[in-house]
This record gives sequence, C-alpha cells and structure tokens, in this order.
Amino acid sequence: MDISGKAAIVTGGASGLGAATARALAAAGAKVAIFDMNEELAVQVATEIGGTAFAVNVSDDASVEAAFTAAADAHGPVRIMINCAGIGPAAKTVSSRGMHALDMFEQVINVNLIGTFNCIRRAADQMSKQDPLDGGERGICINTASVAAYDGQIGQAAYSASKGGIVGMTLPIARDLSNVGVRVMTIAPGLFKTPLLMGLPQEVQDSLGATVPFPSRLGEPSEYAALVQHICENQMLNGEVIRLDGAIRMAPR
Repeated sequence: MDISGKAAIVTGGASGLGAATARALAAAGAKVAIFDMNEELAVQVATEIGGTAFAVNVSDDASVEAAFTAAADAHGPVRIMINCAGIGPAAKTVSSRGMHALDMFEQVINVNLIGTFNCIRRAADQMSKQDPLDGGERGICINTASVAAYDGQIGQAAYSASKGGIVGMTLPIARDLSNVGVRVMTIAPGLFKTPLLMGLPQEVQDSLGATVPFPSRLGEPSEYAALVQHICENQMLNGEVIRLDGAIRMAPR
C-alpha cells in the first residue's frame, strides 16, 4: 500500500511505540488520527505531526465507536489501523498477598485483547466499503503483541494471555478478511524503550539491554515504526506474527 494520503488510526499513539508509529506514518504522508486515554499527550503528538487526536478508552465500545466516526469525518474512512494501546500490570496467580485479582485479569484482557479486536472489526468494516486500491487491497490492520505471548514471565499471566490471544487471532482474522482485501499482521516486540522501561534507573535499562543477544540493547520505538511502515508497503505480508526482539527469549523472571 502506498501510505501517502491514506487515513490511519494509531491507538496508544500518544507515547512509546504508538507515538513513533504516528510520526513515521505522518512523515510518509498519511493522515493520522491518534486514539489515547491521555488526551493531553495525544494532542501534543497530533499537533506536531499535523494529525488529529481523540480521547479513547479502547475497552469501551461507545468510546471507540465515537472516535472512529470522528476520525472518518476528519480524514475519511480508515485504510491503516495500528493497534498499540495496551496495559501490563503484573501479579502472581497466588502469592503471599493472596490470589491474583480477577478484575485485574479482566481489565488486561479487555484493554489488550478485546480492545484490539474491537478496533480491527470497526476498521475492517470501514475498509470493506471502500474502493479497492492497487492489487485489490482495501486496508491493513497491524496489531501489537509481545514476546510475552511466547515467553511469559512470572507475574505475567494476564498480560501473556492477552498478547497470546492477539497472536492466535491474527491468522483467522486475516482469512476472514481476505475476501475484502484487508490484510492483518501482528508485531511481537521484545524489550523496547517504552515509557515503562524508560522510567527505570539507567543501570537497570542497561542490564535489560544486555540480555538481548544482538543487538545487545533496548529496541528503539523508531525501529518498531519502521517495521510497521514496511508491512504497510509490502502487500505479501499477511496473517503472520513477526518477533521484533533481537533474538531474545525471556527467562522466567
């Protein structure tokens, strides 16, 4: 897909991987709408890139529906859907503090997995009603999983389940949408310079980076964004999960 001039939505686009992706897509000529809970940061990034910003809770369908309508009014129906919104609280199944809180597990699934699916279905609905582009393509959805989908660590039961769900639904949704020319891909990042990791002491960041076989460092959000851009532009990429992790395999803790 030629990105230039296409309407794009990036959830979680106010910071981290999402913000880097919003900047890269805008630099390639896309009309970018940022969906994020942090409206202030979302507006800052949108102003910087000439896009639009909407306060969105991806686990609330009414919020998502309203934002999709507003984004289409601003930029036209979406052609590029990037799902970066996510949360990752940690808790053991059972610990000295008791059982894993069920409402925490539900919240992680609602935001990371159901929120991603909801944005895919709404984006695909808009895409399916548009005229096909070159090669019969009508749009693309790119999701964010995690290496935790495969190598979940202690305390990551909820997070790994949510990301494993994203991995598991990638191929069937791609097959569902093949008849309307909508591609579906997922990226599973390893250790990246997200706000969570950047909030750690430098020596901890360096120690985490040293666990990556090569390159032995934390990933740059711009490297995630570069892969998003390539996936958009390479029509043969469909129904697959790409680990973007420097060959890391996570230890139990």
